[in-house]
Amino acid sequence: MPIAESDLTVFIVDDDDAIRDSLEVLLDCAGFRAESFSTPLAFLESGAPSRPGCLLVDVRMPQMSGLDVQERLTRGGHAMPVVVMTGHGDVPLAVRAMKAGAVDFVEKPFEEEALLAAVRSALTLARAADSRTAETAQPVPEQPAPPPAASAPPEVLDRLAALTPRELDVLRWLVAGKSNKVIAFELSISPRTVEIHRARVMEKMRADSLPTLVRMAIAAGVVPGGG
Repeated sequence: MPIAESDLTVFIVDDDDAIRDSLEVLLDCAGFRAESFSTPLAFLESGAPSRPGCLLVDVRMPQMSGLDVQERLTRGGHAMPVVVMTGHGDVPLAVRAMKAGAVDFVEKPFEEEALLAAVRSALTLARAADSRTAETAQPVPEQPAPPPAASAPPEVLDRLAALTPRELDVLRWLVAGKSNKVIAFELSISPRTVEIHRARVMEKMRADSLPTLVRMAIAAGVVPGGG
């Protein structure tokens, strides 16, 4: 029997007390059940990884990062969907997390609707995984992640194909998490020219934010600049 939405839990792991408290209030007001942990080990050593739900984890914490937690879950055979929280525009870590199987990433300070949308997507995946397990009565065998290009919708690939070679260069360095100044140095152009190309890339890709642009680029298999 498929699991009920009320039985799903959003597990929050963040070493910042204020962030945990605000997330619990936000999720509670949105109708989600939430539990928080102040350290990765407290989460991993609890029974939470074996319970139905999703993980909302900060990418930078003392002793163990959000990426480490994600890896530990995978090694332990836990298929819990993961949403990574990043700060300071840390795009490279978000890219690594998504390539390792994270459902999504959200940047601090959060836009409430973006965070709730990411949580809803993660819980939908959690319910789907539980339904498959219930139908087979056997653990779902671990499958390798599909190639990034295979996950991009056709319209995203069409938008990517419309970029000029220079715009694609700028996109690759944006995915690498570089600033306009660094991109200008790498491409031997002025920072103002980078700003213009960046604006055109955002417009052509129909991205309303840098995280949205990065998600589409990852799905389309764009290789970060310098990679």
